[in-house]
This record gives sequence, C-alpha cells and structure tokens, in this order.
Amino acid sequence: MDEKDLLAERFQADRTHLKAVAYRMLGSLSEAEDAVQEAWLKLSRSDISEVQNLSGWLTTVVGRVCLDMLRSRSSRREDPLEYYVPDPLVRGAEGTTRDPEEEALLTDSVGLALLVVLETLGPAERLAFVLHDMFAVSFDEIAPIVDRTPAATRQLASRARRRVQSAAPAPAPDLTRQRQVVDAFMAASQGGDFEGLLAVLDPDVVLRADGGKVLAAASRLIRGAEAVVNQALTFARFRRAYRKVLVNGAPGIVSYVDGQTAGLMSFTVVDERIVEIQIIADPERLATLGLPGLEG
Repeated sequence: MDEKDLLAERFQADRTHLKAVAYRMLGSLSEAEDAVQEAWLKLSRSDISEVQNLSGWLTTVVGRVCLDMLRSRSSRREDPLEYYVPDPLVRGAEGTTRDPEEEALLTDSVGLALLVVLETLGPAERLAFVLHDMFAVSFDEIAPIVDRTPAATRQLASRARRRVQSAAPAPAPDLTRQRQVVDAFMAASQGGDFEGLLAVLDPDVVLRADGGKVLAAASRLIRGAEAVVNQALTFARFRRAYRKVLVNGAPGIVSYVDGQTAGLMSFTVVDERIVEIQIIADPERLATLGLPGLEG
C-alpha cells in the first residue's frame, strides 16, 4: 500500500466522525458531505509528517471549513430563520437497524429541536459549543480556529450553552411513550377532536412549518396550544394518509395527499406532552430525503 492509499484509509476511518461534526455544525446533510470532502482535499495537499493526532487535526480542519460555510451562509441568507427546519435523518418504524454512519450522526440525541436552536447561534458560538460540548475538543485547540484566546473561546461556548439549555427541550427517554403521545395527537387530529388535541399539547407548544421557496406561504411559526390545535385541524383536512417514521430518533410521520408525499412532521415530547412540532412541507427538500412512499 503506497502513502496515498494509506492516507485515504486513515481518512476513511474518521469519515463518519467528521460527518457527525459537520452535521451538527451545518444542519445540512449535503453541506456536511461537502465539508468532509473539503477536509480530504486539504489533507491530501498537506504535509502531516509532524501531526501526532490525525483524528484531532481532521476535526479542527472540518470545524474551520464549516465555520467558513456558516459565515458565507449568514451573509447571503434570504429565508426567514424562524421558519427554517434543518435537514432531518429519517428512518422507518422503530426497531429498524441504522447503518453505522447514521448511528454516528445521531449520537448524543441530536434532535431537530436542538439543531433549530443551533441555527440561531453565531458561527463562532456554534463552533465553540459543538466542538467542545459535543466532541470534547479543548478550548486551546478551538481558539485558533475562531481567532480568539482560549478564555474568550470558553465564553463563546458558555453563551451558546446557556441558549441551548434554555431553548432546546430534552425529549422524554421512553420512545414507546413518546410514540403513544404522538399517536393520540394524530388520532385526535384526524377525528377533529379539539379537546383531545389540547390534552396532549404543552400550553406553550411551538409549531414550525418550513415550506421553502416553493410553498413560502405555508411557512409559519405558531405558539400556544389553541393556535397549534387550530392549525393541526386545518392540516388534517388535507392529509389523507400518513406513515410512522423516526426523525432524528424521535417520533415522526410522513403525510400524503393523493398518494404523493406532502410533508414530514417531527415531535418533541416532554413530560407526556408535545412541546415542539417541526414540519417540512417544501417539496424540493422532501424529494431529497429518501422518504418512504405510501405503499413502500
């Protein structure tokens, strides 16, 4: 095996870890893949003869690439952030085995609610929080990436941590019970049961619907149980069928209208109540997620 092949083998061993870092940094599966590919290009062009910890070196390279991508995204972003739902990881019914890469991406229960909060952080805050709190990278290693002192980098992560802890609800650990609550929500929604819906919604529940550019009129942020109930009953009039899935490890559904995929919903359940509902209705994004068909 020549040196290039050996380097490629070393990189491949770290690939799933690097994509997990990039996914948390970017909230986009395609951009995470681009960041990992950029890291490989940088590795193939670099002299690493004095690098003692290649995995750590690659992690910081991916972090720097993601930071640049976040800064570029912030400067050109046009869509309202309050409606944006990051890319989900979707699989079939509970019990289905995930592949190793998906397993790595979901380590630490990186739910959509957490990714939504991470989107509100500044690029440097997000990098400091993700690398330190999620991947145990030291502030000494992170500081050069964000061009700050280790002490200032620690403050970045601390601010990010406070925002995440106050805004990202921790889901209940019992997935079976979570699914029961979501099933009750769907049954009440389909049956037009206003009181039944109120019973499973937290009073301060938040519903976020992302229609993208194609269905921009469908994008909205709704707060409060009664307002969410009214929206749920409106959705139910159009939804004819749905299938259960897991979305980033949490209960979700794929809905269909006239046999065509119409939306993906993810639910965050805390203390027997639904506290957040994330909806992707953008047909362009739905087409890229590999969602199951109605009969599939």
